[in-house]
This record gives sequence, C-alpha cells and structure tokens, in this order.
Amino acid sequence: MMKRESSSFRDPSGFIYKENGVLLRQINECYQPNYELLMHSGLYDELTDNEMLIKHEEVLNSQGYKDIKPQLIPYISYPYEWTFEQYKDAALLTLNIAKISLEHNMCLKDATSYNIQFLGYKPIFIDTLSFEKYEEGKPWVAYGQFCRHFLAPLALMAYTDIRLSGLMRDYIDGAPLDLAVKLLPKSTCFKMGLYLHLHLHTKQQNKYADSGQKISREVKVSRASVLAIIENLISTVSKLKVKHEQTQWADYYKSMLNYSEEAFTEKHAIVKSYLNKCGAKKICDMGANQGEFSVLAQKEGEYVIAYDIDPIAVNNHYVNIRQAKNTKVLPLIVDLTNPSPSLGWANNERKTIIERSNWDCVMALALVHHLAISNNLPLNMIAHFFSTLAKNLIIEFVPKRDSQVEKLLRTRKDIFENYSIEGFEQAFELYYDIIEKKIIHGSERVMYLFERK
Repeated sequence: MMKRESSSFRDPSGFIYKENGVLLRQINECYQPNYELLMHSGLYDELTDNEMLIKHEEVLNSQGYKDIKPQLIPYISYPYEWTFEQYKDAALLTLNIAKISLEHNMCLKDATSYNIQFLGYKPIFIDTLSFEKYEEGKPWVAYGQFCRHFLAPLALMAYTDIRLSGLMRDYIDGAPLDLAVKLLPKSTCFKMGLYLHLHLHTKQQNKYADSGQKISREVKVSRASVLAIIENLISTVSKLKVKHEQTQWADYYKSMLNYSEEAFTEKHAIVKSYLNKCGAKKICDMGANQGEFSVLAQKEGEYVIAYDIDPIAVNNHYVNIRQAKNTKVLPLIVDLTNPSPSLGWANNERKTIIERSNWDCVMALALVHHLAISNNLPLNMIAHFFSTLAKNLIIEFVPKRDSQVEKLLRTRKDIFENYSIEGFEQAFELYYDIIEKKIIHGSERVMYLFERK
C-alpha cells in the first residue's frame, strides 16, 4: 500500500512515498525531459561520483512517468538543529551543485536547506528532482530562496548570535530578509557580499512591495552573470566565521571536575561493556557535549546521533568529526526540554525527535540532574520520555552530594525530595528492568543499563 510522505507535496515534479516499508520517489510526467537530461548529460554521474547527490535505482513505475528508489539517509535532521559549521558546509554544497549544474546545461531550481542531509560530517543533496534545463538569459530562480535559507541564517549566526539558527523553526521557508537585516549589525553593510545579497536585496524587495509593481520577468541575465552570482555567494559564505565564544559546557570534559583520570577511564569501560551487552547498532547520545562518548559509541555500534543544547560544544564536536572524516556520528543542537516540534502545513511537514527516533539505545550520561533539578522535571516523566525512544538506556545518576548537583542547588531551594538513588530507581523501574548497575569508583555516580519492559 502506498503511503505518501507528509512533507512531500510542494513539488509538481514528483513526491516521496513508502510502499511496503520501502522508500520510493515518483517522478511525474511533467518532469520527464528534465530527468532524462539529468541522467544523460553527465550531471547525475558527476554529482553522485563525488558524493554530492544521493544515488538512486529505477524501479517499476506505478502511476507516474517513473519511480526511483533513493539511497537511504540514516537520520533526517533539520536546519534549526544544525551548528554553524554544518550550516556553512550545507550552503557551500548547494552552491557548488548549482555551479556544476550550469556546466551540464542545467540549473538548480530549488535551494531550500531541507534538501540537504548529513552522513556524519558529510552533507549530501537529497532531492533528485531539483534540476531543470538551463534557459539562456534566465536568472537563477533559486537565488532568493538560497539567501533566505542559507545566507541570512549564516550571517545572523556569525555576526549577531550563533543561536539564531533557531529562527528557522519559526520561518519554515527561510529567514525573512527584512528581519535579518534589522538584526544584523550595521557593519555588515560594509561587507560587499552581505551588502549585495542581503541589504541591497532587501531594499529591492521593499521597493517593489511598496510600489505594487511586479518584478519584470523579461530581464535577461547571461550564463556568465549567473555563474558570477554563484561564485560571489561562494566567496561570501566561505568568509563567514563564528565568534569564538565560551559557553557553560563547551569545556566540560577538559575541566574533569568530578572524575579522576582512573574514574573517567572506568566510565569509558562501563559504557563500552553496556553497549556490547545490549548489542546496540543505532545509538542516540543525549547531552553529548563535544562527543567524548559519542565516538566511543560509534566504534561499538554503527551510527550515532549526538544531541546537545550548547551550540559551541556541538560546533566543536562537528569540527572534530569533520577533521576525522567520520561519517558515522551526527552532532545536532537539541534542547531536550523543548525539542524540535512538528512544524509546517497541518503540523505535519517536519517531525518531532520522537517520530524520527529509530534507535536501539539511548545514552544519557551526566544529564538527569540537569533535567530534574535545573528544569524541575519529575523523574518518572524523564523515564517515560526515554522509554519512547529506544529499547535500551545507558544512564548515569549523579547524587546530591556530587559537586555538580551542589552547584545547581546553591541558587535554588531544594524541593527535590525524590532525587535519590531510591527515587531514581523507583521512577525508572516503571518502564525498565535493571540489567546492570555499577558505581564509578572514586565518585558516587552510578551507571545503569536498562531494558524497556
């Protein structure tokens, strides 16, 4: 039975659907000439050979012109979950694909950030139907979309605040340019690329909006001019750098305030043994910080999603896996107390992290005290949330006598009567069986391996 993907409805060229659990893409008759040009011009081969575009195989078609079976992505992420360097890499990939397309007499008609996914450190383009035959004299139709989806968020992250990638949660079609230029410092007017593509671009938009005039479709833009715009965007994006800010958790493991070297080594060994015991292949590391245990988990499993709330820590993690060319760990910015919701048309285009979870195991190391004490979340609600995500849970309990918890309690009244080993186990045993329990020597922290009932 065909089940159409709820996010795949905007493009008349085709749509994504599942049939008997298999992900397929239908190509409609109207896209036939462009698909044949993509496949026979050499563009598809060049992009897939260079791992810029997902590969696909053709299958027996149903109702459209053709059906294809695309390469599967281990985990779907969204732009508002990306760190600065991820966003930048995604932008540069989009621009380079647009540039290569022109060399094959095609153009990139869509430049939405949702067309990019990540295989670990590696961005890859996932929309096979985003290419059309280039028409001489025609402007780059996706230019405005690229500025909203990539350049504006990147500029805001670089010059205003790295957390402003979160704007994409509110603006699913990209950051409005008029809002972006209001939030950017005036000094960006003196950066030629940002002036042309954001400030001047916004002025032109406002001019036509105020006058009620329609933007002329008769304007002729040469191929060389389109290429020059793309090259200038590549240069502009490449120059963007995030400020080196220090955040609360970006240096967490370097300080090692609560572990001796021996205790930290033991924690590594416990996590490794728990992963082996549960046989997890797909793992989510929640509160991953800069990925110390995410990399360990990936060596024991197959693929790791690494969530953390701190954008600098996640950015550092991504830079590290990029340097290591690790395609098996994906760091993402997620606030577990306010995780990515259902967004878009009918609240059904972008999925929650629960809807996207397909993990064998969740790791929550040195995390529960932040959820329970910093955010007043009852332990039984925390346990229930984790139980919706995976069969197994590797979790660390940090008692009140630990200096990190004492630090949290200095500025608030201790109303957490149930925050104890007994209260923790009682709450979690509603949803899990305890498979193994170990105290980390040299500390009072306890490691658990749970299995969902």
